[in-house]
Amino acid sequence: MVCSLHVVDKGGFVNKIILNFGLLVFCIAVIVFAQQDISILDIILKSFVVFFAVTMMIGILVLVFIKTINKAAIEKGKKLEDNILGNSENE
Repeated sequence: MVCSLHVVDKGGFVNKIILNFGLLVFCIAVIVFAQQDISILDIILKSFVVFFAVTMMIGILVLVFIKTINKAAIEKGKKLEDNILGNSENE
């Protein structure tokens, strides 16, 4: 599988990583639940619930992380702009 980063994609690459990780967790959950003595429908249902929960939690975690990074970058940019223009409090 060949992965390439596209500048135009704007976050689609991160979404693919999250979804692929969720699918990996789904497959592992199927294997774990299949080793228990339960019906195939319960295995698929429980695995889907685990997939959905893990994918949503990771998605929210990544969203918060990206928002925090963007906020810090904007504040740093404003501080640098003030220093370059000479509008700092030290003058």
